[in-house]
Amino acid sequence: MGDDGKVLDIKTADLKLSAPVFHEQAKNLSTALTNLVTALDGFGKPWGGDEQGEKFGDAYEPQQRAIERATGILVLGLTSIHEAMVDMSDGHVDNDELIAGMFAKVKTHADRAADGSGDQGAK
Repeated sequence: MGDDGKVLDIKTADLKLSAPVFHEQAKNLSTALTNLVTALDGFGKPWGGDEQGEKFGDAYEPQQRAIERATGILVLGLTSIHEAMVDMSDGHVDNDELIAGMFAKVKTHADRAADGSGDQGAK
C-alpha cells in the first residue's frame, strides 16, 4: 500500500504510453544481438590455432553463446512485457466500461413517459 492509502493506482493512459517503449526496445535489442552475432561469427577464430589460441577459444566460445542466449531471453522478456501491458490496458478499459454500465441510470417507464421517449402511439 502506498503512502496515500491506495493499493493499486493503474492509469490506462500510462499503460498505453509505456507499452510501445518495451516493444521498441525489444526490437532494438534484437537488432543489436543480430549485429553482434553476425560480426563475431564473421571474424571466425582470429585467436589462431596454436596452444594459447585453443585455450582462449575453449574459454571464449561457450561464454559468447551464453551471452547470446541470455540476450535472446531479454528480447523475449521485453516483448512479453509489451504484450502484457497492452492486454492490461485493454482489460482496464473493458472493466471501466463494464462498471460505468452497471451504474448508468436505467430509464423506467415513468422516465420514458416524462421525457417523451416512451411508447408513443403504440396500440
